[in-house]
Amino acid sequence: MPLSTYTQAAGDAVRNVGDVASGLATPRLRLGVTGLARSGKTVFITALVHNLIASGRLPFFDAGAEGRLIRVYLEPQPDEIVPRFEYERHLADLTAEPPTWPESTRQISQLRLTLEYASTRFWKRQLGRERLHIDIVDYPGEWLLDLPLLQRDYASWARDAVAQAREADREAAAKDWNTALGEIDPAEPADEALAAKLADLFKTYLREARSDQYALSTLPPGRFLMPGDLAGSPALTFAPLDAKGADSFPRGSLWSLMERRYEAYKTYVVRPFFRDHFARLDRQVVLIDVLAALNGGPAAVADLERAMTEILECFRTGANNLWSNLFAPRIDRIALAATKADHLHHESHDRLEAILSLLTDKALARARYRGADVNVLALAAIRATQEGEAKRGTQTLPCIVGYPLKGEKIGRRIFDGNEPFAIFPGDLPEDPKKALSGWQTEHGNMRFVRFRPPDPVQLPSGGVAPFPNIRLDRAIQTLIGDRLA
Repeated sequence: MPLSTYTQAAGDAVRNVGDVASGLATPRLRLGVTGLARSGKTVFITALVHNLIASGRLPFFDAGAEGRLIRVYLEPQPDEIVPRFEYERHLADLTAEPPTWPESTRQISQLRLTLEYASTRFWKRQLGRERLHIDIVDYPGEWLLDLPLLQRDYASWARDAVAQAREADREAAAKDWNTALGEIDPAEPADEALAAKLADLFKTYLREARSDQYALSTLPPGRFLMPGDLAGSPALTFAPLDAKGADSFPRGSLWSLMERRYEAYKTYVVRPFFRDHFARLDRQVVLIDVLAALNGGPAAVADLERAMTEILECFRTGANNLWSNLFAPRIDRIALAATKADHLHHESHDRLEAILSLLTDKALARARYRGADVNVLALAAIRATQEGEAKRGTQTLPCIVGYPLKGEKIGRRIFDGNEPFAIFPGDLPEDPKKALSGWQTEHGNMRFVRFRPPDPVQLPSGGVAPFPNIRLDRAIQTLIGDRLA
């Protein structure tokens, strides 16, 4: 094991001891919230905080349902170098006229929420109310895709990336990139302009593959899509090259330049994220837009399955004890949530959960074996639709009713965002294996459109009532319920 690894481990241990010591007065729980682009991370955090602060109706959240949650409030940001999650701005977007969805997660951010509660234990109740700090850490799921790179060298990553770009389901998105790649000799002298051109073409391919048309997921490096403050950095100016059978390349070659920057990316981007943020999490919720993958077809579903397996295997999971708390904290509870459940009739919610369970089966089995508590659920942190019925001939179809976002299409109809519409989304198959291989319903292909947020409800006392949701209370109970007992 390299000396740097021992040094890093020692530094992690010192920091973890400090974390434990700082939590002796008021216990602290670090909750990670992640998911691939447009999975609903910002909305989830905003809805979670709003419901807890405003005492929303959360029947399956024990502390709230039992009346033991006394007070919930925000505290100043505890980490001086991590941006604060802009809760107030995001809530303002959702309560505007008309309401709009907040901007997607672009960089890491954090928010501290403090809960005062009455314990279920008699002896603790005699000491007065308890307190728990929850540090919510929001970060792009694309950054998680980078963690497996720590175990790979440039040659193996480049080989797989080039092979993926030539697969049939990526061929159209990668056309310009593949053309340029075929014209390049990796042994030619390094050239900064050429490196920048190849990096830009590679990033364009990655962005195209993530579009609604393809909805593909496994596209590291993640910072190429979510660069944050690293946009334009040389550490993000590289791309895979086709070795074409060669075992090595001379120093000063284009290959050696790309290899050096790949290693710099791992050293200065990926490792600090793992060390400073990811490795310190106690609980984790992973939000997954399964419906977008189903819209994309079998290739997108298979790609999502591969991405989630790689992401979940990077988690340091298992039951915690004093030793692990001090030297190697583990994620002991994980909630996997298939978001946008409000795009389906409630009859399909359990089927959506079954599909997600099958997608993540291998990785979840490993986490459970290590002692982690894992829960899979279909979720809508903010419910944008209501349920209704529509007639089709002699049939009565279960529908969802909402305001489709401007530009959404059903057949030839394009919505302007200002009219409600009843949609029959179809039924997910009872056998989740059919969903992973592609299927058609009795009424044709299922298509899922996006809706605008519901209109806010003003409270007589001021403020806005918590938005309706689907199973948000179950997610909260999974993530923090045991810490409020």
